[in-house]
Amino acid sequence: MHHSEIKAEVRKLIADGTVLPAHPLALDASRALDVRHQRALTRYYLDAGAGGLAVGVHTTQFAIRDVGMYRPVLELAAETAASWTKRPVAMIAGLAGPTQQAIAEAQTARSIGYHGGLLSLAAMKSESEDDIIAHCEAVAREIPLVGFYLQPAVGGVILSADFWKRFAAIDNVIAIKIAPFNRYRTLDVLRGVAAANALDRVALYTGNDDHILLDLLLPFDLRDKGVTTRVYFKGGLLGHWSVWTASAIRQFETCKAARGKDTVPADLLALDARVTDCNSAFFDVANNFHGCIAGCHEILRRQGLMQGLWCLDPAEGLSPGQMQEIDRVCREHVDLSDDGFVKANLQKWLA
Repeated sequence: MHHSEIKAEVRKLIADGTVLPAHPLALDASRALDVRHQRALTRYYLDAGAGGLAVGVHTTQFAIRDVGMYRPVLELAAETAASWTKRPVAMIAGLAGPTQQAIAEAQTARSIGYHGGLLSLAAMKSESEDDIIAHCEAVAREIPLVGFYLQPAVGGVILSADFWKRFAAIDNVIAIKIAPFNRYRTLDVLRGVAAANALDRVALYTGNDDHILLDLLLPFDLRDKGVTTRVYFKGGLLGHWSVWTASAIRQFETCKAARGKDTVPADLLALDARVTDCNSAFFDVANNFHGCIAGCHEILRRQGLMQGLWCLDPAEGLSPGQMQEIDRVCREHVDLSDDGFVKANLQKWLA
């Protein structure tokens, strides 16, 4: 599948930039798929105004592949989205593992109707950049690719600006999620895409949960041979946006409207720090992100969108002190929540 085969309205949605929440996995107390709450989550994101969904990604738990849940979870999200809304929705599937596994997952996603694959490179950690590019090229022959610069703390591989130049030159790459949680490495990706002359084709999406609003708001000037290229992030594909999503979408729209203006309100610039403070609790920064998935689950549990915090791995849960941090940010940043929106619609989503 080539990106030219994507419906024009969906291709434009991805290219122009949108909100793509990373879809969590709702489980019951026996750690089986909770279909009712999983469907409710999809409906929540769509009613909040998300432009699409990323399913089978880190926030969905990579372990779904080990327990036979990969296809059912992708199918459930696609079927729920198609039956819930008639507007264009960009469906992005997480792809992982060595080359043959990633190709098989790309074929599965394509058969279900997904528009692109977010390619995790964690399994290629010991490979050279030449080998990783060959891996990416092989998967890109199956489905349009969204690149993924994942932070090393949760399994990511450190990659050079030259790698991102070569990656962006792959014709079937449509976007890159930039999530190294590192300013220097973020600039490496931007420089690489610009050097490949691919900025018109490859949409830049922030995954830097520690810097969401400033990534979405600020211009990035890149210099090459005395020529300046001004670059903007188009959208976000974020685990952080799996919670308080209606509020996140308002923030995204505000940032988008402020781009390119000569002046930006100080309050909007300062909001970045408040969002990052919330993320520090949800993503368990104090414990090197051990509880990042469970932290998002806790917010969704409080709202009634999940029954509990259960992850597929029984050892994965909140870290000591994380619940107190979540209590703190929920108290101090209550205006950033979307509790009222969820309360007003929850029963409809659970029906």
